[in-house]
Amino acid sequence: MTNPSSDPSHAGRYDYVVVGGGSAGCVLAARLTEDPTVRVLLLESGSDGAGVDVVSPPAWPTHWGTGADYSYVTVPQVNTDGLVHGWPRGHVLGGSSSINAMVFLRGHPNDFDTWAAAGCTGWDYQSVLPYFRRVETVDGRDPRYRGDDGPMHPAPAEKAVANPLSQVFLDGAHEAGFPLTDDFNGACAEGAGWHDLSITRGARESTAVAYLQPVSGRPNLTVSTHSRAVKLHIDENRCHGVDFVRRGERVTAYAEADVILSAGAVDSPRLLLLSGVGPAAELESVGVDVVHDLPGVGRNLHDHPLCGVVYAATQPIPAGHTNLAETSLQWRSDDSLDGPDMQLMFIHVPFHPPHLTAPVNGFTFGIAAVPEARGSIRLTSGDPTALPLIDPNYLGAESDTKRLLHGIEVARVIAASTPFAPWGVREVLPGPDVTDETSLRAYLARATGTYYHPVGTCAMGVGPEAVVDSDLRVHGLTGLRVADASVMPRIVLVNTNAATIMIGEKAADTILGRSAGVGPA
Repeated sequence: MTNPSSDPSHAGRYDYVVVGGGSAGCVLAARLTEDPTVRVLLLESGSDGAGVDVVSPPAWPTHWGTGADYSYVTVPQVNTDGLVHGWPRGHVLGGSSSINAMVFLRGHPNDFDTWAAAGCTGWDYQSVLPYFRRVETVDGRDPRYRGDDGPMHPAPAEKAVANPLSQVFLDGAHEAGFPLTDDFNGACAEGAGWHDLSITRGARESTAVAYLQPVSGRPNLTVSTHSRAVKLHIDENRCHGVDFVRRGERVTAYAEADVILSAGAVDSPRLLLLSGVGPAAELESVGVDVVHDLPGVGRNLHDHPLCGVVYAATQPIPAGHTNLAETSLQWRSDDSLDGPDMQLMFIHVPFHPPHLTAPVNGFTFGIAAVPEARGSIRLTSGDPTALPLIDPNYLGAESDTKRLLHGIEVARVIAASTPFAPWGVREVLPGPDVTDETSLRAYLARATGTYYHPVGTCAMGVGPEAVVDSDLRVHGLTGLRVADASVMPRIVLVNTNAATIMIGEKAADTILGRSAGVGPA
């Protein structure tokens, strides 16, 4: 996708340099270059995806550990039996939207109203709704909530290819007393229902496919793959550009307006820290010269903790044709809450950590919660090739454990419902004999891990731990913004990809001084 008319080194001056060609970065590159006078360089450390089969929806777990994955790992997690958890992150154009499970859920309105209440002006649900609508083209949905002219085409699994157990799960959840919704991304983002998938005509629709490929010929867009950003150029509190390594050569690109970090919840804070922007004492301890003391960089890391309840079945379960997870349930662990804090993803295959085992002919209730625990991203040195220390602090808050215990109860009630009876289900993880709180807590410690949704490490807000303001500008610096999942001050209830794409859309308007609903200049 590299523009062949550009200087092969991609050094030089641009209006904007976008670091990271992932879920938000592809959006930014496409939207900013709608103005033909705006010159954009998009840096992606991975490949353009050629020769990488990320198209087939059921194959998404096979991408982990390949060249399309950074293959990060956490530090040992104290509260999950000292386990080290693999953290797949997209290392290819489209980022994690090219290797994820393609679940396209926006979140509950309360998620965004919570951001606004914490000082993120303009990020309440009514303000972000136009950007969610701008992302998509959908048919037959409520136009007050859904879009009709966007580059992506999210939709539920087609009934002809959907797994029959997906409907069994909905029937069971309804029998268990949960309401049904016909559109999680519409008027009702709570209950049980079919969720949208970023799958079009049987193939994955990443942001690289939807946003970047159609505009790759624009003369004002340069896409540089295999280009790893290693340091920001910051002088007198202004960011002027970025050093990156491409095919062994260190190159500098300068931005007349802004450098925009869209490298994700691991690599956006990592680049700031490598450039001397972050907690001063921490930077000094690893030999990095302090350029700008900003305590929140790398803090506030969180991810949905995920724990599966796995069942075997006597009736053969058909193979999956979509993403292996077509339906889900969102609910409140406490009726007094302003919005749901629990998600149960129904997965029609066994899905569990690699150190546990289960029969092949089975299915999983994947239980996740909006966590209170917070962790961090830290450096071990100033060497840009050294892996970061990733500590999500799973189960670091007692409330997280209690909600997952509640989720196991809900999963068991649904599995015992009438619709599941003909399938001959038998619980294998944690197992029918694991019923007392002590043994259930022990199971959580063995079975809880990542839901692949890291956020928060460059949090938006106004407090002392905030990294960016409501316009996504890094506090205390000019010419530098962050636009990706790292800016979420608090994780959304559900899978984070749709909200990250929305952040890219809103960031582009903010940068260009446009309002929601206003097209290119």
